[in-house]
Amino acid sequence: MHKPFSQACENNKGPILAALSPHLATAGNVLEIGSGTGQHAVFFAANMPQLNWQCSDQAENLAGIKLWLDEADLQNLPAPLALNVLAQWPSSNSGPKSYDAIYSANTCHIMSWAMVEAMFKGINFALNPGGIVAIYGPFNYAGEFTSDSNAAFDQYLRDVHPQQGIRDFEAVNALAEAIGTRLVADYAMPANNRLLIWQKA
Repeated sequence: MHKPFSQACENNKGPILAALSPHLATAGNVLEIGSGTGQHAVFFAANMPQLNWQCSDQAENLAGIKLWLDEADLQNLPAPLALNVLAQWPSSNSGPKSYDAIYSANTCHIMSWAMVEAMFKGINFALNPGGIVAIYGPFNYAGEFTSDSNAAFDQYLRDVHPQQGIRDFEAVNALAEAIGTRLVADYAMPANNRLLIWQKA
């Protein structure tokens, strides 16, 4: 099996790290939802060695992620977890696993809206008080696309699957507020993306 690779991950990992790292200065355990290739996890874990960075994704993607993790051989990158946001989230014998931060990149627009709702319910289950939620990707504001390229991307997604599409910031923010988090930062990122940061009360 060849190690998976995403050029977009290579392009955006530096800007995401620069914006994200101040918000994780006091975090210990981080859960990444939808780790994809594993490139973000390796880069962030190497540059924030104080964090224990837990990858997760659907089971069929774990082998590719593990290739990146094995090559990096970092002590703060444990084996990836199988996570289906619509199913029971991984837990320990004593109860739900708890994290100081939860990060997800380029997932909301490829999930159905029901999956996005389920993800936030799971975040509520897994996030410690005072914890950080960081979501990266394209978003609409006031129902409007932020660029022509995002409008074209949204049409492409909906052609692939009608339940996919760029989400409205206001709708996602409402899900975040419903689980007791409040928006603390909204960063403009390259290629018409955003990095949204919420903190749990």
